[in-house]
Amino acid sequence: MKKLFQALALCMPILLSSCSSEPKAEPLYVIFETDIGNDIDDALALDMLYKYQDQGIIQLKGVMLNKCAPDVGEYMDIMNTWYGYPDTPVGIVRNGADDPWGHYAKDIVAMKNEDGSPMYQRTHGNYDQLPDAHILYRKILASMPDASVIIPTVGFSTNLARLLDTPADEYSPLTGKELVAQKVKLLVPMAGNMEDQKYVEYNVQRDIPSAQKVFHEWPTPIVVAPFELGLTIEYPGKSIEGDFTWAPMHPMVESYRSYGDGSVQYDRPTWDLTSVLYAVEGDKWFNVSEPGSIRITDEGCSLFTPSANGNVRYLTATPEQGAAINQRFQEIITQKPANKNK
Repeated sequence: MKKLFQALALCMPILLSSCSSEPKAEPLYVIFETDIGNDIDDALALDMLYKYQDQGIIQLKGVMLNKCAPDVGEYMDIMNTWYGYPDTPVGIVRNGADDPWGHYAKDIVAMKNEDGSPMYQRTHGNYDQLPDAHILYRKILASMPDASVIIPTVGFSTNLARLLDTPADEYSPLTGKELVAQKVKLLVPMAGNMEDQKYVEYNVQRDIPSAQKVFHEWPTPIVVAPFELGLTIEYPGKSIEGDFTWAPMHPMVESYRSYGDGSVQYDRPTWDLTSVLYAVEGDKWFNVSEPGSIRITDEGCSLFTPSANGNVRYLTATPEQGAAINQRFQEIITQKPANKNK
């Protein structure tokens, strides 16, 4: 009997430790909506999402491209493959907003080794056969638990507006708006300017009718990361230059270099990164406004009106918060991807 009590005493700390440990949180389900290939902040924001997925914090269920350009689908294949998530579903926009700006994606796709072979591995092909994003949304959302999906959207509103207009189909008997209401937890757009009501922000301006529709009809909570927030928080080029020597041909670093016309020695606003940070980590880094609504004018201005029953809020940050946010960005982005640790 004494030996039995001794054995139980030895086991008790283990049992108590097991009972008191917190259950592991379920990963967040994220769909990333992006005009990647324009400004470099899209590539930095995408890097953050891969790192969150490495840590088991999120599951990246899909990437939706709202930029009409021939190279962005292949660029996404390169990025998904390099970071170790080659089968991440990718949807594209057809007959969307034409956008000639940027095109670092084109440069990365064209990069060659000395022997003429592609610099970066691809997993797929036939990029012009990628599914329409608004249909891929339906397929993914229909398979997800209710109120479980978070969408950081850092480009044009075309795909989201088209999703709202979709009818019932093979994936769900619900309309697009009904499907969003049932499955989406939160939309986090990088869009608009809450400080200057006359400012026409680029993501809104490229497809004003779609932005109007989304802000008027979207049936779930929306938290906006506005233009002026990311403008004040600049990702340091010195980090790009010094923190990635372990990967001489890192596709995000080479994207940053391409955007800088061959140089990484520049700092860049973190517009899209603020959307992703809030989508995944919540308001611990930010101040969040009172609720209200946003009306997009025909000129593309974003007008916020406070309202107790509104579904829209927006983010702000003090200079001190901005410095902490910038440090957090660097902590995430400078992590080595999990599949590169082997």
